[in-house]
Amino acid sequence: MSRLSFAALLLTLLAALTACQSAGSTAQGATARPPNVVLIISDDQAWGDFGFMGHPEIRTPHIDRLAARSVVFERGYVPSSLCRPSLATMITGLYPHQHLITGNDPPKGIERDRMLAHIAAVDTLPKMLAPLGYRSLQTGKWWEGNCQCGGFTEGMTHGDPARGGRHGDVGLRIGRKTMRPIQDFLDDCGESPFFLWYAPFLPHTPHNPPQRLLKKYQREGRTVHIARYLAMCEWFDETCGQLLADLDERGLTDNTMVVFAVDNGWIQRPNRRGYAQRSKRTPYEGGVRTPIMVAWPGHMQAARSTALASTVDLAPTILAACGAPVPANLPGHDLLAVAAGTTAPRTQVYGEIFTHDVVEVGKPTRSLLHRWIVRDRWKLIVPQATGAAAELYDVVADPSERRDLAAVEPSRVANLKAALDAWWPVTR
Repeated sequence: MSRLSFAALLLTLLAALTACQSAGSTAQGATARPPNVVLIISDDQAWGDFGFMGHPEIRTPHIDRLAARSVVFERGYVPSSLCRPSLATMITGLYPHQHLITGNDPPKGIERDRMLAHIAAVDTLPKMLAPLGYRSLQTGKWWEGNCQCGGFTEGMTHGDPARGGRHGDVGLRIGRKTMRPIQDFLDDCGESPFFLWYAPFLPHTPHNPPQRLLKKYQREGRTVHIARYLAMCEWFDETCGQLLADLDERGLTDNTMVVFAVDNGWIQRPNRRGYAQRSKRTPYEGGVRTPIMVAWPGHMQAARSTALASTVDLAPTILAACGAPVPANLPGHDLLAVAAGTTAPRTQVYGEIFTHDVVEVGKPTRSLLHRWIVRDRWKLIVPQATGAAAELYDVVADPSERRDLAAVEPSRVANLKAALDAWWPVTR
């Protein structure tokens, strides 16, 4: 064989080998196991009440470590500061006026089942992940009847009103009483990818932390109500630590994406039970702001971002990471693409506040109290009541929203109001 023929043969063999390796890599990538997803949702906690967000006293070491390996969006928001509509947004990726679950309870005299038709009518994360072979487990807070109404393959909540079904029933034991249902689920999943909804009734009332934690926060000059709330935040953190340890012990951490958010804010009243003004159920930062973070080892660099984010972004982020189609009607952004710089960050976020009880099932405007928008550092709150004045705040310089600038910034008010109307035009 001539040198030329030998060289040609060698080049042919090398090309064939390269092609085989490329095909093997493609096949391996095509059949690679998609990531598990764990969605951790705090219940009634202010956006700054974490160590990683700078709270000087609350200890949240487990969530802090999660934040250290996450992309943390410090300026995250929920569209509505009431738990049921907020949670429905997380599971559907839709705004409350789109999924039609705007309040916690139906009008007096109306059966709860009337509102369950809304969750049945839309796609949810468990439903959209099921075709990819995902198993899904519901634990903790869940308002939409039996967990299977949301498409979960397994879960704790039965949803039967005759047996106390309203907002989680048996599921509310997770974290407070046990972590066993999660541990059993993880042991049983085998090679199946999974989606885990961890929404414990923490630090939500009743504020009854373990005595060992309460003692840490009691001091002269601090009311027991404040001490109990602070201790509840640490109790919630401990349960998150147990969950993350369970993943680690089973060798699941490296192929699990962990997503974190709070369903709505909470500012504890100092002298009695309950939440203070400008927190839960309001359009103010104390009600609608939350840190949002995503951790996925090997797929993203840990970072802190001041870009705006919303919990409507959770569903498209999770679906894209899992390789599932992202429905065109979802208004959210893929936060991993934002973090990677392949998608521009949000320029604004929107929200809507409704009455606690729905005024008329299926008609969001009947229950609407406020709409709001944040663009850059500016936040506009527009009341629905006739004649009520809009409010404008610089929430970067004034996160407690003490100085209303609407009267001195009329053109900014008009521009933000126009953007709000373009998002969801509402007539009275």
